[in-house]
Amino acid sequence: MSDDVRVWIDQKLCTGDGLCVQYAPEVFEFGDDGLAYVKEFDDQKLLKGEGAQADVLDRLRLDVVDAADGCPGNCIHVVRRADGVEVAGPDAG
Repeated sequence: MSDDVRVWIDQKLCTGDGLCVQYAPEVFEFGDDGLAYVKEFDDQKLLKGEGAQADVLDRLRLDVVDAADGCPGNCIHVVRRADGVEVAGPDAG
């Protein structure tokens, strides 16, 4: 996969397992509620809005895809920035 991607987490399905934080700590972080959220890559600000998406740096793309594929809650969505098509996660075709 060589497309630019964005990632978001459906917190309603997050199990708080932390696999994503282990795979890509620059992209994912736990909130005070014990659920995982995405972070902005430039200022590392936690994005807590429902469906909030963060850009993924090229060097972290495979880690984020691995996190989506291994997530026990099946709640991580990786989408192409250009057209919003899901390339990894529960709705990937």
